[in-house]
Amino acid sequence: MDHSLAFLSAGLGMGLAALGTAIGIGMLASKALEGMARQPEAAGDIRTGMILAIAFVEAIALYALVVCLILATKG
Repeated sequence: MDHSLAFLSAGLGMGLAALGTAIGIGMLASKALEGMARQPEAAGDIRTGMILAIAFVEAIALYALVVCLILATKG
């Protein structure tokens, strides 16, 4: 069996996961800043929600990393 395909798919999978995570965090930060600009009195609540959402998005990236590492070592 060709191990290079396992490494290629693991790299591609992690690259796509990182891209999705970057887009998600960028959209979160953008919308949070828009919300803070529109309602400065709610900035603390918006920031708290944004940080919590970013933690969940990062968790998805870590799950993808684990899956890609497992895929790369199985090959």
